[in-house]
Amino acid sequence: MAFYDEYPEYVPVAQKKINAEKAVEKLRKKNPAVAPVVITGRAITNTWWGKAWSQNLESYSDYVNRIARGRSYVRHGAVLDLQITPGKVTALVQGSTSKPYKIEITIAPLSPKTWDTLVKECAGKIDSLQELMTGKFPKGLSELFTVKGKGLFPAPKEIKLTCNCPDPAKMCKHVAAALYGVGARFDEDSALFFVLRGVKIEELISVSLTQKSQSMLTKSSSKGRGRRVMVDADLADVFGIEMDARDGVDADKKGK
Repeated sequence: MAFYDEYPEYVPVAQKKINAEKAVEKLRKKNPAVAPVVITGRAITNTWWGKAWSQNLESYSDYVNRIARGRSYVRHGAVLDLQITPGKVTALVQGSTSKPYKIEITIAPLSPKTWDTLVKECAGKIDSLQELMTGKFPKGLSELFTVKGKGLFPAPKEIKLTCNCPDPAKMCKHVAAALYGVGARFDEDSALFFVLRGVKIEELISVSLTQKSQSMLTKSSSKGRGRRVMVDADLADVFGIEMDARDGVDADKKGK
């Protein structure tokens, strides 16, 4: 009988969700900033960034056989709190005990060399911040971002995992749940991906739009100043930037 007593009592899924909600409310009384991971549909992630995060983890043999253990946990609301800061994820995950386990996931920052290469490759290929955030960009960029070892997503050697549960495994189910929770959080705010990787999304957008605007101006230069004025207006509308009005001032001075 002692052998069977080692297994936790079976708890229905509905009851697990209720217990998780109660645990979150209890935590909120001490810390209003608690941010649980809530999965409302059948899929854990729905956006390009959320899916790409999970798919990247599942593509490595180091993780594929172990990360699946966290799916049911995150679906049942066991990730009571998840915080993302530069290079680090901290989480509280409810296990079989009354007190949640503490998880810390440390991720090495993207190397400057890799980031510089990506920024250059993206030049002129991203039309807006919204396009980048929603993942609605050309397939070529999708492949560039996700290539192993050279893209935006971390490899297992760049990830350090810790949990204070008694499971000696490198990746316990609580850590796995937190990792899936990160993908779900990217569904809510994809900008957090760039925060986690320690790079500035503004740089990627700025270089891309600058290249695109320069390309438009170069094409217009051979068609006269009238075309230049029209392109300036187009740039102001499309990119939300204020074009330099000195050309018009100089023309007025010449007329005088």
